[in-house]
Formats: sequence, structure tokens, C-alpha cells
Amino acid sequence: MLLDGFFETLNEFAEIIKKKFIGIYQNSSLYEKKISKTLNNEFIYKPSPHLLSSIIKYQNKKYKIEDFEFETVWNNEIKSKDYEKLNNFFWLFSLDLKSSKNSVKKVIINWITNNRKFKKSSWEFDITAKRIISCLSNHQLTYDDNDKEYKSIFDHMIQKQTNHLLNEIKNSKDLENKIIGCSAIILAGLCYKIEKNYLNIGLNFLRKITISSIDNQGFTYSRNIKQLIFFLKYFIIIKEWFKESQVEVPEHIEENIYYFGQSYAFIKQNVNTDLLFNGNNNSNTQDFDNYLKRLGYKFKNENKDYGGYIILKSKKICLAMDVGSSPNPKYTRDYQSGALSFEIISNGKKLITNCGYYKNENQNLNELSKSSAAHSTLIIDDNSSCKFIKRNDALILKTGLKITQKNSIYEKNYWRINAAHDGYYKKFKSIHERNIEFFPEQMKFVGIDKVIQKKNNHNFKFDIRFHLEPNIKLMKTQDNKSILIELDDEGWKFTCDNYEINIDNGLYFGNKNSYTENQNIFVSGILNDNEENIKWEIKRI
Repeated sequence: MLLDGFFETLNEFAEIIKKKFIGIYQNSSLYEKKISKTLNNEFIYKPSPHLLSSIIKYQNKKYKIEDFEFETVWNNEIKSKDYEKLNNFFWLFSLDLKSSKNSVKKVIINWITNNRKFKKSSWEFDITAKRIISCLSNHQLTYDDNDKEYKSIFDHMIQKQTNHLLNEIKNSKDLENKIIGCSAIILAGLCYKIEKNYLNIGLNFLRKITISSIDNQGFTYSRNIKQLIFFLKYFIIIKEWFKESQVEVPEHIEENIYYFGQSYAFIKQNVNTDLLFNGNNNSNTQDFDNYLKRLGYKFKNENKDYGGYIILKSKKICLAMDVGSSPNPKYTRDYQSGALSFEIISNGKKLITNCGYYKNENQNLNELSKSSAAHSTLIIDDNSSCKFIKRNDALILKTGLKITQKNSIYEKNYWRINAAHDGYYKKFKSIHERNIEFFPEQMKFVGIDKVIQKKNNHNFKFDIRFHLEPNIKLMKTQDNKSILIELDDEGWKFTCDNYEINIDNGLYFGNKNSYTENQNIFVSGILNDNEENIKWEIKRI
């Protein structure tokens, strides 16, 4: 333990020293000279801004540049999030094309004057990548119909920033930022017809990123649903840029879109709601689905077991369970320890849910949302099935788990999911096995949570939590043997013989970067036998 702590401290110290040297180099004349080597290529391919509608929240009302005060804003002290939004130039997508091009030109020249040389705050990797994409995509406002001198300055700065991305992409730790960076480099290569410097290098980086972060089914190693959709959106944008610029689409772009699309169809389109596993929140993908339809993309996946999830569904009922092993620690920044947790959807409404994920700066809430207690699964002695450690201001996996068995049955009148994991083996010498059956004709779910103790380690406390959305009402019956669930116009009854059942308060993180109180049903008891079988039932009444 002490040796592990020593090496962790040593790694952190080495990372700090590395960042210091990088900072010194980036502010040197050598770096300025390196990234200032640009070509006199013309801005030929003019990308359509509508291709970015899958990642841009377009305003219903378009503004004129005159509605904003940009005269001195670059020098003002503003909040970090506002500063990022200002400097990534995505506000260009909110402008009316009737805005004064002279005013837009003035704003861009103003920015260049204040940021001609590398400046850490305004040249952050992701900010720079977004700025390149936005300025090139909004060429009708930023470039067209301007004088030759301005265009020369514009072209030079776009290429200079692209050179910076090429230099920094290996140092970027965030996978999503790397994808945005690759997209910006590729777009610059297409716009200026610079294949060797930008296009080929950007594509090679993109290929390496996907090889190292995507499994053979086309699901991200992180098992993060939001990340999967992020990949799909950017790969489609890149493909559409190639098509529009009349350049042959690389085979690996087409191939990855096919596999990402399969995963998207399985996890999102088949369910038509959000499953709150591994970093996911509630989101509205209707606009994205319309975007896919408009561009002619159609994905299909009839698998029941995919990407570490099993999903069984009919027209009225959906049962989904997390049956995947923990990812490699480097992919666990947003991973949650919810192995064998499940969700039930009845007529489009969540009957049983997980609590969702809190990603914002509050580390206590982030840690809480990562715990097994925030999922509809079993907890032993108030311990999560995985352990996390803080590194680079993020909680990543320290000790993970493996799925030791899994199988499912899907028939007209009988469903079953069975799986087990070893997350409690190291500390408690215990295996958790969960078996959930569904009987469609009776509208009844029967679950058995089995704890198999490989050693005489008795008298540990266990809890099984079943989380519900904040709007759902619960009531315990007078005999204390059942809990009634009111789900809009549906009524359900939860029972668990031989064990104590109660209603507890909790926190729900289903909506991004926010939380509200919810309730959960919890079963509690003591593990007295080498094999404890906790049977519970959820039945419609």
C-alpha cells in the first residue's frame, strides 16, 4: 500500500514537471516559429453549417452581430465557462446571415490582435478545435466577400491554430477533445486541400484513437452511452464533410459509422428512452434522429446482448441490465459501479431506474453517483462493488470487477436475465449473482439476488436498492409486507418475504448536472449462510 502511494505521488509529480516544461516551451519563440509555418493555400472547400446541427443548439431567434458588444470583451474578466463559449466562436451559429460582415470581421481581427501568439487560456486544445470548426463552417460571415489582406490573415491564423492542435493532440488526456481536435484538423485539410500536413495526419490520429478506445462490436471501451453517441455524431459530420468536398470517404470512417450506428440502435433507438448506466443522463435525441433521417442514415440492431448490456423488450415492457465487466482504468473517468443493476420501463415510463450521473465540479456528488448505492443492485456492508481513486482531478477505477457468468432467455411468455460478478470477492470472499424473470401474462417480475460466500465470513449486512424517479409515489402497506408503487395510471406491488423492506430517501441525478430528491425501496438483512438467496417480486395490480 505504501509503495503504491509512493509511485502514485511520483507519477503526479512527474506530470506536474511535464506540464511546466510544456508551458515554458509553448510560450517560447521556438514554438511560435514552429506553429507559424503555414502555406498560401486558398480556402477552397466551404463546409455547410447545417452539417453541424447534430452538435449545435441552434437558436430559434437569430441575432445580429450588432446585438453583441465585442469592442472590449476580449480584455474583460469573465467567468471561465463564458470565456470558453466566447473563445470557441460557436456563437457564430446564432448569428443572422444578414449581420454586418464588417462587424464580424472587426471582431475576428480584434481576437487575432489579442491572441496572435499562443495564450494558454484562449488556445486550450478543445477551445481552439471548436474555433477552427466554427470559423470555417460560418464562412459566409467570417470569410466570404472580404478583402484579400483580411483573407490572408484569416487563412494564416486557421493554419497556425491547426499546427498547434497537431502539436498538442498527443498531450490531450480527454478522449472527446481528441475527437474534436481530429475533426478540426481534418476539416482544415479539406478546406485548404492540404493532404500531407493536415488531412492524412488527422485521419491517422483518428484511426489510432478508435483502435485504442472502441471494442470489436463498435462500443466504446468506457461503456459510456453518451460517449458512444458523441463518437457517432462526429464521425458522421466528418463523413459529410468528405462527401460535400467531393473527396472519397475513407473506409475506416464508413466502417466505424456502421458499428457505432449498430450500438446506437441497440442502446437508444430500440429502447426509445435513456438508460441510466455508466455516465448517462436523460437526453432528448429526437433532433439527432431527425438529423440522421434527413441525411439518409438508418441503423438496426436486433441483438439482445450487446456492449455489456442485456435488453429484453416488447411493445409495453423493457427490462435492461448492466452485465459488463469494468473497463480498463484509463476509460473509467465517468464509469459507475452499477454491475447487475437494472431498469424496467412500462409503457414508456420508468418503473425502476438508476440514479443517473453527476459530472459537475462537486466531487462529493460525483463520487456518490459513482457508488453502487446509486444503482438498483446489491450492496454489501455499505461498500461499492468497485473502488475509485482520485487522479488528475477525476475519480478513476482503482479496483474493478469481472462478470463471471451471464445468459438470457427471451420467449413470448417468459424472459430471464442471469449474471454474476466478483466485485465483492476480494474483501468479502463473496460472489453476487442476480436472476430476474419476467412473466408477461401475469405482468410479474421475480428476482433472486444470490450471495455466495466462499469463506465463513458471516454477519455482513446487505442492502438491495430499487430506485424510482422523483415523480413516483410509494406507500408501505399496514402489514409491512408490501410496498405499493403508483406510476401515473399504473399500480405495482413490491414484495420480499423473509427480509425487512422499507422506503428510503435518496438523490436523483438523471438530469444533467443537477439533482433532486427521490425515493427508493430497500431490502436489508444479514448474510448468515454460505449461500443467501434474497427473493423479491414486482407485480402489476
